Amino acid sequence: MKYTIGIDLGGTNIVVGLVDEQYHILDKAAVKTEADKGFEYITDNMKKLVATLLERAGLTAADISSIGIGSPGTADKSTGAIIFSNNLHWHNAPLAATVQAKTGIRTLVGNDADCAALGEFVAGAGAKDSSMALITIGTGVGSGLVMDGKLFCPAGSSAPELGHTTLICGGEPCSCGRKGCVESYISFTALIRDGNRAADAHPDSMLAALRAQGQKLNGKNIFDCAKAGDPAARALVDQFIEYMGQFFANVGNGFGVRAIVVGGGISKEGSWLCERLHEIVVREMYVGEKFAPVIRMATLGNDAGVIGAAALENYL
Repeated sequence: MKYTIGIDLGGTNIVVGLVDEQYHILDKAAVKTEADKGFEYITDNMKKLVATLLERAGLTAADISSIGIGSPGTADKSTGAIIFSNNLHWHNAPLAATVQAKTGIRTLVGNDADCAALGEFVAGAGAKDSSMALITIGTGVGSGLVMDGKLFCPAGSSAPELGHTTLICGGEPCSCGRKGCVESYISFTALIRDGNRAADAHPDSMLAALRAQGQKLNGKNIFDCAKAGDPAARALVDQFIEYMGQFFANVGNGFGVRAIVVGGGISKEGSWLCERLHEIVVREMYVGEKFAPVIRMATLGNDAGVIGAAALENYL
């Protein structure tokens, strides 16, 4: 039996999983990231978590073909370094080389969103497709691409950062410094911003009533108000979905992917949202339905990053 180890390095937690050849997670261990304690502290904890999993499984380093790490920031796949990660405060951090030296196991590194996409490709909602895009929608908009069976992550590049492509030229300001980015329109941050504007403009709306009750607007309660028939919320959510569909059509036209998998908090909305998005994508695709990607919700949840990291040796 061949085993790999996948590490999902997040701003909050480090999650390490022991993964088999069928991309099943056999065991997991986790600790808080505590990024402020520095690079050596984080990589020492990775070493300890790997050792813990090996001991619990009765394995040694010789039984593990590779360790894969999904990290925030720009990863150089050729060197295994993290060129820059603002969340971790890293510049040119030799992540793969350091973890390999500490564990004695060959180590590869990829961007965390790319690894989540790869996880869904090998074991989740994209497992039957030759190419797919994962778009994660939450506080921001993350993206990862698998093209013709290989992870799309050009060396020396931060691509694909599809959330920071322009949707509305000169539009809403984005946290990246540009204006009109996709993230400025289809993230939950954008939805909450627009929800508060709608509540201000429509004091008789359910959105305004929630705020009057002391509740903060969030993605779920805005969608719930729309489903309940509140006109202000419905108009807001309809526009949000239109923006999503337009962006997904851009992804389909630009990359020719056969599937777009939707991850993040919005994936809980399920099949009705997939159907709405598919209608828009078919309408906006260059050749219509013939080449329109199927829209699916992600299925692996938080395990996608671990599984995708474990699969890096076969897909980089």
